[in-house]
Amino acid sequence: MNLISTYVILYPVIVSIIWIISSIFFSIQQRTVPLVNQPAGQPDDLVSVLIPAHNEGATLSGVVESVAALSYQHIELILIDDGSDDNTFDVMQKLARQYAKRCDIKLVPLMPNRGKANALNEGAKQAHGKFLLCLDADCYVDADVLQPMLARFYDNKKLGAVAGKPIVRNRTSLLGRLELLEYIGVIDIIKRGQAFITGHITTVSGVVVAYRREALAQVGWWNPQALTEDIDITWRLYQHQWQVSCCPDAVAWILVPEHVGALVHQRQRWARGGFEVLWRNKGMLLRGPLSAQWLLLDMVLSDTWALACAFVLLFYVFTIAFTQTLIMDGVVLFLLVLISIIQFLIGFADSKQSDFIAWQDLLLLPVYIIFYWFINLVSCLSALASFFLDPHHAGTWRSPDRGL
Repeated sequence: MNLISTYVILYPVIVSIIWIISSIFFSIQQRTVPLVNQPAGQPDDLVSVLIPAHNEGATLSGVVESVAALSYQHIELILIDDGSDDNTFDVMQKLARQYAKRCDIKLVPLMPNRGKANALNEGAKQAHGKFLLCLDADCYVDADVLQPMLARFYDNKKLGAVAGKPIVRNRTSLLGRLELLEYIGVIDIIKRGQAFITGHITTVSGVVVAYRREALAQVGWWNPQALTEDIDITWRLYQHQWQVSCCPDAVAWILVPEHVGALVHQRQRWARGGFEVLWRNKGMLLRGPLSAQWLLLDMVLSDTWALACAFVLLFYVFTIAFTQTLIMDGVVLFLLVLISIIQFLIGFADSKQSDFIAWQDLLLLPVYIIFYWFINLVSCLSALASFFLDPHHAGTWRSPDRGL
């Protein structure tokens, strides 16, 4: 029992320290190491912007307007309606007429709803760009989102995908503000840390990601059977010796769930997608490149930690109930809180300007620390049960939670 308790305590401490230090070096590297081999004096490559949508009639105009305002001019826009039962396709037709002079716009209506991966595959059949920028229909992007992504493609011919940086924009509720802290203090820092240590990341951000068309064609495009197409395509790129990186300068503003049930469902889907990828790529733990081995090992340790944590929590509850004795170590709790505060301060420093964050947002940190570990523990355990009870579940879309 002591060994399990030690693992539950030390794992988040150790990995937090690793991500903190490596994310700092990543930021230094981005500022001091210039990119090379950028094309000069050549025509801009065509970029196909793919926006799949299911029941997004209320949000679609925002992302299309932001695409029309991109400073990179040589684009085509492909809007895919994946079996919506609202006015999504009518909105697409209106937007196509409105922005027809900006770029070539193609509409792809699909029936029935078969999920985001299938929608992207059908949209890609209409695309002619050398690079594909894939966006969620509930986001909008910065006007300069494409240039830093393309610079990384030109710098590295083996780079198959570049993930952008999602920034939470709905912050009127407590849950939305807590997720804002998660994106700057956990998700962004982990991606930076992974990119510095291994040169790879566990997954692209499906909400804003650019792909090299050649790489997608080689791996067979997106897998409609995968519950999380972004995690799945990341690892199939690795299987074919393509590289994947992140680009914090490529910003997209996103909506996050503001109801606890929708948030747990989202995180359960993420966790289940991680289990599927881990299972399909288990051979790479021993035979894959060192970078992939490290990322897969971290996934194994994270899932093992969730199981161990659940066991230890149950043990503590029964011990307290029957002995009336509190056995939690105050020093350990202080250490966890201190490391979390340092981690978020670094995320705050990196994101203060791009994310429009005020120092007052950090006052929610004590609430967030409890919220983050509890939500992700519940999601991980439920996803693990779902994975073994229904291993062949395939993804379709349902109407999302777009905030209060």
